[in-house]
Amino acid sequence: MFADESQNIFHMVVEVPRWTNAKMEIATKDLLNPIKQDVKKGNLRYVANVFPHKGYIWNYGAIPQTWENPAHTDADTGCCGDNDPIDVCEIGTKVCSRGDVIKVKVLGILAMIDEGETDWKVIAINVEDPEAKALNNIADVQHLKPGLLEATVSWFRKYKVPDEKPENKFAFNDEFKDKDFAIEVIKSTHNFWKDLISKVDNVGGLNCKNTSVSTGGSANCCTAEDANAAVNQTCPCGKEEPIPSSVDKWFYV
Repeated sequence: MFADESQNIFHMVVEVPRWTNAKMEIATKDLLNPIKQDVKKGNLRYVANVFPHKGYIWNYGAIPQTWENPAHTDADTGCCGDNDPIDVCEIGTKVCSRGDVIKVKVLGILAMIDEGETDWKVIAINVEDPEAKALNNIADVQHLKPGLLEATVSWFRKYKVPDEKPENKFAFNDEFKDKDFAIEVIKSTHNFWKDLISKVDNVGGLNCKNTSVSTGGSANCCTAEDANAAVNQTCPCGKEEPIPSSVDKWFYV
């Protein structure tokens, strides 16, 4: 999880590059948790373009070794976790590539309530970004990137409406919490992850086999050799299919 614990620098796995629509996510129920496109009713999922936004408006991904516990009711939001790693919106200049692992500085956090579940959204910036030194807390984002935080709330509020779902809601009167609050939330989800992988019976059907557990007696220990063998046994990529033209449609909410 940490790239530099003394400086509170975290690793982020990029699932969705900015401006793209494919709903890619860490497949928590598959061995070794690969990044896959979500499927609903047999169809690949794409996020709708809700005017004026095109796809995701940041590099979107997750912090590894975190887990939002669905059995834990958050004292601040009053809702349980969403059974996924904690999400990150990286607001730097560079458009990342899917699967990139980058080092990020945490700036703040938004508490989204998605269908009755707490779904934290960490706001962060790549430490290699030219503006990283000037951005140290959520107030700096408001000052140096005016309109981005408001756009972020609007995006998360409306992005499911084209799928005939209600608007999402937020705790704390739609306001972002600061860097210190965000880091504490991340650390708590890391503790939930450590508890999760120490269990023999995996919660919620999650596949917790991983190479970070070095104890051979752990039920979730996966050696590097076993991991390589699992990767080599996956199906080869088929012929690339074109992205459906419907993905470019605009929705006005």
